[in-house]
Order: sequence, then structure tokens, then C-alpha cells
Amino acid sequence: MRVILSLLCTIVLLSGASCRQHSTTANLAVHKEDSIWQGDRPVELFRMVNAHGMVVKVTNFAASLVDVQVPDKDGSFESVVLGFDSLQSYLGTYPKFGNTIGRYAGRIGEGEFTLDGCRYELEKTANGYAIHGGTRGFNRQLFHTDTAYVQRDTAVVVFSYQSPHMEGGFPGTLDVTVAYKLTNKNEVILDYTAVTDRPTVLNLTNHSYFNLSGCQTSVVNHAYQICADSITQLGVQPIPTGKLLAVAGTRYDFTHLHAAPDSIQAPGKGYDINYKLRKLPGELKLAAVVVDSVSGRRLRAYTTEPGMQFYISGSDMSRYIGHGGQVYGRYYGVCLEMQHFPDSPHHPHFPTTVLRPGEVYKQRTIYQFDLIN
Repeated sequence: MRVILSLLCTIVLLSGASCRQHSTTANLAVHKEDSIWQGDRPVELFRMVNAHGMVVKVTNFAASLVDVQVPDKDGSFESVVLGFDSLQSYLGTYPKFGNTIGRYAGRIGEGEFTLDGCRYELEKTANGYAIHGGTRGFNRQLFHTDTAYVQRDTAVVVFSYQSPHMEGGFPGTLDVTVAYKLTNKNEVILDYTAVTDRPTVLNLTNHSYFNLSGCQTSVVNHAYQICADSITQLGVQPIPTGKLLAVAGTRYDFTHLHAAPDSIQAPGKGYDINYKLRKLPGELKLAAVVVDSVSGRRLRAYTTEPGMQFYISGSDMSRYIGHGGQVYGRYYGVCLEMQHFPDSPHHPHFPTTVLRPGEVYKQRTIYQFDLIN
């Protein structure tokens, strides 16, 4: 009897360990696909698959969205975000493919801010402003993998990170979690939460570059719609002046679905601008639509955030070898960075980015994929 009980206990324990590595429910699955070491800590890659065969991969390095594979109109699955097949590549230098950005996404003028009468100095660029948390921002941090599981119609992977007081110049010890969720509705859901032990400012986003052509061509011929009537006006430097500028009649007008203007490919152009979304504070609402008529793929993006940074870079990315050996090029990705406004600490009338002890920062962003008729 003791032998039988011992064997039963062993089976239960092994089953539990297996569930932690590979969880499956109703055609949904999540498992750890790969891992390498950064010092004495593991860098892990997780693969989620839904009932329709859509694949999403995430890593705890920078809590990054590594890959999203969805079908085109002919049923061919391809990657629709820029990224690498090798975990080792994420430890190198690249333009933040899929990274979580913090503590503050976007720019802060003069690389400083004042909160409750205390002035805090941040890491500055050569142009004199702070951006994306500096060279040791969240995009260079190894998060902890909290859990990976399947519940009902959703596969989930949760990462967490504790940012110490004054990391990057920001006050407060910050505890942040990033949960990636894949549903049978072909949604990639990003749920962020954070708490602090001192007053601080916080602005989180994801820096994925989307390319609905399967990363075969540039995103210049994608069609775009942005649910916004105004942008935050920029000064001489790319820092908001505090004023809003109507998009009507400008190259920033995507109130109706259309391709980007030809001027996107002019020297020094591209797009890097924050839109004030047409929504109520904290309301989960459609922010943008992106369509590739050739592949038939469509992306709808929803968020609870008040703004979205629309970013299409003209930088040559041909030195990066992406998924499946694909060589990237100019205008090869569009970022839909859901966030608060840049430089909010200097503009009290902007939606606040201040987080205080006892408060909980929450953000939900959804990227949903389907096909046009």
C-alpha cells in the first residue's frame, strides 16, 4: 500500500511539473519553447497557440512580444511583427523590437521633472531630453516569469519586475507586471499593473513593429485609420509644446482609412507623433486600424490609454535578420504605442502620469487580427 501511495504521489508531482511547462485546454496551448542564460538567470521563450492556429511568442527579456503569426487570405501563416528567432539576439542592440518600455515611454523635456517640490534628473540624450527610460530602461531588463497557463478561452504568460528606487533617476520602488494573453478571438491582450512605495511618474507601452505583409515589404502601402482628431504639437525639438493641433488637412489626418502619404518617404520624414485618442479616460476603445490589402490581413488596436504614438521609421534596418531569415528594410514596421502623452510631467493639463502609494496603475491594450472581406 505504501508503495502504491508513493507511486501515486510521484505521478501527481510529475503531472504538476508538466503542467507548468505545457498547459493545454480546448485547443489552446502554452509552453516554454527555449531558454538561455544571462549570467545566473534564465532568459525564457514561451509559445502560445490558439484554436485557429495563431501563434504568439513572448520572452521575459524586456517582457517582449517576440512573434505573432497569423494567416493571410490564402491561409498562409506568417510573422506580422519584426523580431528574431534567436533569444541571444534580444540581448544585443536593435530598435526595441516588441520590448516593454518604461519607466517612461516617450520623451521628457530637459531630462528632468519636479514632483511634490522635489526635482529629479534623468539620463539625457545628446539632444538634452530623456526618452524611454534611458539606456537601462525596462527594454534592457530581465523580468521574472511568474506563471504560464490556459484558462477557458485564453492562454496567459505573466512577467514581473521590481524597479528599485531611483533606477534611471525615477523615484520609488516600482513593482510592475505585464500579462500577455492570447484568445480564440485572435486577440493579443497586454495587461499592465504597477504599484509604488513613493510618488513617481509612470508611462508604459509596448514597442512592437507591425508588418501585415508578413514582413515581406514595407508598410508604406498599408492603409491606416487612427481614432483621433488631434496630435500633441511639437516644438523645435520633438517635445510637446502643451498645445493640441488638429489633424484635419495635415499629413497626420488618418480619421478615415487610407494609405500613408507619399511624403512619408521624403528625407527626414516617416512618422513619430502622439495622437490624442477620441475616448473617455480609462475607456477601452478602438484606437487604430491597419490593413494590408495584398495579404488581406487587418489589425484592430484597442486601448485604455489616452494617447497613441504612431511611429514609422525611415531608418535602414537591413542589418537585422528577422524571423525565418527575413532581411528588413526602410519603413518596414509601424508601431502603435499605447501610452500617456510625452512630456506629461511638464504639462499639468495633460492626463496625469503620477502614481502614488496606495494607487494601482492599470492599462489594457488589445491587438486583434482578422481578414478583410
